[in-house]
Amino acid sequence: MWDKAERALRRDPLLKPLIKRIGPCALVPQQREPYEALVRAIAHQQVHGRAAEAMLNRLLALHPGEAFPPPRFVLDLPAEALRGCGFSGSKVGAIRDIAEKSVGGLVPTLEEAARLPDEALIERLVAIRGVGRWTVEMLLIFTLGRPDVLPVDDFGVREGWKILTKAETQPKPKELAAIGAAWGPWRSIAAWYLWRAADEGKKVKAPSP
Repeated sequence: MWDKAERALRRDPLLKPLIKRIGPCALVPQQREPYEALVRAIAHQQVHGRAAEAMLNRLLALHPGEAFPPPRFVLDLPAEALRGCGFSGSKVGAIRDIAEKSVGGLVPTLEEAARLPDEALIERLVAIRGVGRWTVEMLLIFTLGRPDVLPVDDFGVREGWKILTKAETQPKPKELAAIGAAWGPWRSIAAWYLWRAADEGKKVKAPSP
């Protein structure tokens, strides 16, 4: 799927051996409504992935049927019910605001979002409580499949570059943005490989059993 991107990124002498080692990019966007993608992103903020999925599964259990709980359903839930799913107070506030802004039309449908440029969508959605640029960048990459997004504030992306370059510290976001300019128009795929580099770093640091 990303053959053209991989060929282009191999021109970077630091990315080339990483791409060769990892193999083809396995990034497959999941076609979800932006509302659902944002709620899921909020759940995953600052917690382990398993904990986030447990909270989301409790939310799903509150809604009859297999569909993700729609905005009006979430708005009708008492805050205590959302807290009972394990969401913190700030996450409850963010999820309810996402639902409210979805009902009001600020959060676009998947079809509408597909027509909006990256920066226009970022500017629109960061008006929502708890939704920052990083959250919208995850939506752009993992839901809309936009190929040229480099989330320079992401810890894993910066850690991946640090490991790849054997640097002592992570690059600053502006520094990484300048470096990543050469990776366009495939910066999302470069980010995916940097996440894999960060994963490799975790394995190296892990103690032997």
